Amino acid sequence: MKSRALHLARNIEQEIRSMKNARTLELRRLSRTAAKKLYGEPAELVVAVARELVSLRCRHVACELIAAHKRALESLQIEQVEALAGELDGWHSVDIFCVCIAGPCWREGQISDQDVARWARHESPWWRRAALVATTALTVRTRGGYGDSDRTLVVAHMLVDDRHDTVIKSLSWALRELIAWEPDRVEAFLEDNWDRLAARVRREVRNKLDTGLKNPAAR
Repeated sequence: MKSRALHLARNIEQEIRSMKNARTLELRRLSRTAAKKLYGEPAELVVAVARELVSLRCRHVACELIAAHKRALESLQIEQVEALAGELDGWHSVDIFCVCIAGPCWREGQISDQDVARWARHESPWWRRAALVATTALTVRTRGGYGDSDRTLVVAHMLVDDRHDTVIKSLSWALRELIAWEPDRVEAFLEDNWDRLAARVRREVRNKLDTGLKNPAAR
């Protein structure tokens, strides 16, 4: 299976390299086409192809491929999820991994609250960001979110004192998404932790609560 997965992944890689402008929509279209071609294949093979794509530095397509192949996504457990993360080393690598894989797997119970809490304690700020970005799968309606404030706020509490820029921005994001469901709980979190929160989080979440916008002055 490994040799076939590598062969399929290299074919996909060649398609990516041949693109003049490999933008998000084109990569998503390629991923969905690949997922359709692999529809009848075992989920194990699809996951193996995605892992090979990660090793070939084609992370975006790897994540979109899994997201587009329902059985492959539903087959993932924590070991496969973390293997598909590869080396988280930037905004895009974290966000595509969380939106397509980590967040949905957490929401559906394929990975545990303890797994996400471990990420929140990780020495790498990119894994700590992943713990927060994964909460958007619980709160963004278009991603299947249903307003799970308990799990979102547990992670927020764990990272309330973190001062790494990427974590600050993701904490603001996580709290702002939760406002659509439970503004009173976000308000209480803001008040209870006001002196501990970074100024950016206080400003953006307060703005969102009061005006519905992160930065109303920018309109």
